[in-house]
Order: sequence, then C-alpha cells, then structure tokens
Amino acid sequence: MRKRIFMINVKSLVAKQLESLLEEENNVVTNLANASALIFQSYENVNWAGFYIYNSETNELDLGPFQGNVACMHIKPGSGVVGTAFEKKTSIIVPDVHEFAGHIACDANSKSELVVPLFKNDEIYGVIDIDSPSLDRFSSVEQEEIEELAVVLSEHV
Repeated sequence: MRKRIFMINVKSLVAKQLESLLEEENNVVTNLANASALIFQSYENVNWAGFYIYNSETNELDLGPFQGNVACMHIKPGSGVVGTAFEKKTSIIVPDVHEFAGHIACDANSKSELVVPLFKNDEIYGVIDIDSPSLDRFSSVEQEEIEELAVVLSEHV
C-alpha cells in the first residue's frame, strides 16, 4: 500500500490580515502604507519595515511607505542589500549587515536585514525591506511569510 502525502498551503495569519486590509482598496500608496505598518507591528524586534519602488526614469529604487526611522531616499540597483535583492530578483537574508559588502547604513542601529522582491505580472517593481537591531534576526520562516505578503500585494498594486 502506497502512502499519500498531502501538501496543504496554509496562509500565514499576517497574509490573511493583509488580504483583509487590502480588500477592495486599489490605491497603491494606501496599500503599501498599511502593509508596512502591519509588518512593523506583527514582527518582534524589527526597527524598520517598508518599501523601495523602482523608478525607470532615474534607474533608482525610491523610498516608499515605511515604519521606522528616516531612511535612504534613493538606492541604485546592485547597491546594498536592497539594490542587490532587486538586481538579482531574489530574497536575501543578511544575518549581520556589517559583513555584507557594500551595505548602505541608513540606520546605524540595524544589524540584520531581510529583503524580498515585489513582482507584478512577472516584472519586478520593488522590494520589501525589513531591518532588525539584533544580529541573525531573520530565518527562512520570516522569509517565506514576507514572500507570501509580496504575492498578496501583487494583487493590489
């Protein structure tokens, strides 16, 4: 007799909350603002959560809605963790930002970082950036949850 293994896709609570927040709302700024607040309030030991959105006219990632201290306003693709994740079109977890070559220190208190790309119709348009004042704060669990949030956002931008 063969065993069957069933994979169940269970959405995280945060993804369900985001879906509820964004329901019937199509304003991009409103949706990104609420998403950054939800991330900031839902994850412990986070000192910054927000978005960088690609501007094709300037070839830079422009600061979008966020929660936390003031931030770098423009980042070039390939620069720092944000620009590298954007350029490579992949999520990046950095356990110690001071060990990441080319790290851009927007907040001296940040010690670890998670950056997740944002896609719409298979085109990258920005990133979610989350910082922590603790070393090695982020794991594959948070990465998967934030990637799930990125998918939810793609339906509302």
